[in-house]
Amino acid sequence: MKFREMRRNKQQLTEAECIEILKRSTSGTLAVSGDNGYPYAVPLSYVYHNNSLYFHCAKNGHKLDAIKGSNKVSFCVIDRDEILPEKYTTCFQSVIIFGRASIMKDNEAILRAIKLLSLKYAPNNSDESINEEIKKGLPAMHMVKIEIEHMTGKEAIELTQKRVK
Repeated sequence: MKFREMRRNKQQLTEAECIEILKRSTSGTLAVSGDNGYPYAVPLSYVYHNNSLYFHCAKNGHKLDAIKGSNKVSFCVIDRDEILPEKYTTCFQSVIIFGRASIMKDNEAILRAIKLLSLKYAPNNSDESINEEIKKGLPAMHMVKIEIEHMTGKEAIELTQKRVK
């Protein structure tokens, strides 16, 4: 599939920079095709691993219904957003991905994804604590995997200019 090129490609971040942003950021916004043709965008916590994003959700709801209706999604993370009032702009870095979402079915893969998510958000918790929380939460949740098909990152021109100097 062909995706659009970034219009302001001088401000484009490298793939490695995009991955670092996805790894360190703690939340992003998932966009899906929602009810009645309306887009539906929802903030969520996630983890990046091996060219995929993973998140958990309830077994029912708008987000899950939308993914079942169309697995094509986008996801956006804003990593940096400093307001520069004197210039009427912001210094930002962001990443947007396009991919296909699927509800995970393989129990071993689900447990690996949940463990990755747990380690990202509770890195100092014991394995025992993490495993107990997983055991409690697992019956009420689905794990979703987004396989990334296209990814771009962009930064404010002010940041790009600092790199060139």
